[in-house]
Amino acid sequence: MRVLARSLAPAMVLTLAGTGIAQARAGDDGAHWLRAWGYTVPPGESDGRDALTYDEDLVPAGARIQVVQRVTGDAMTVELEVRGVLPGHTFGAHVHESPCGEDPADSGPHYQNVPGEDPGAANPRNEVWLDFTADSQGRGTAVSRHAWVFRPGEANSLVLHEHATGDHGVAGGRVACLTVAFTD
Repeated sequence: MRVLARSLAPAMVLTLAGTGIAQARAGDDGAHWLRAWGYTVPPGESDGRDALTYDEDLVPAGARIQVVQRVTGDAMTVELEVRGVLPGHTFGAHVHESPCGEDPADSGPHYQNVPGEDPGAANPRNEVWLDFTADSQGRGTAVSRHAWVFRPGEANSLVLHEHATGDHGVAGGRVACLTVAFTD
């Protein structure tokens, strides 16, 4: 995974074992952005910096996942771009609470702005949903806008699911994951 966060203020940059991280905040309005990307590998082949594929029929090894988060004040936009996935397939995609891991369930539940046990809390206004249908070249994009921002440290991955999101946020199995330390 590669991460880049940028704003109008000077950035602090840290590079660890090939992973670039830059993070900064702007002036009084707090505007900033973050970009993270990775190429998928099966879990057993990951060095911890990669995106993971759990279903190589839908998300082959080498597929690229990129996420951009833009924050201005108390609002944010999250953008998703993928390349190299199964052409013509519709994927569900959501921000999850925990980082990716060897087991698809390691990424935890969907991040919710207002956490709740009620299945009705799983909706596109309370969660970040980024469903897309891959084009004939296996590329897809999606955008989600919200009048809220993530709580610090509580949104840590982007998960691709096996089909479009249905009632109560259900989108089938987890087929790929990119660890992203989303910003608040």
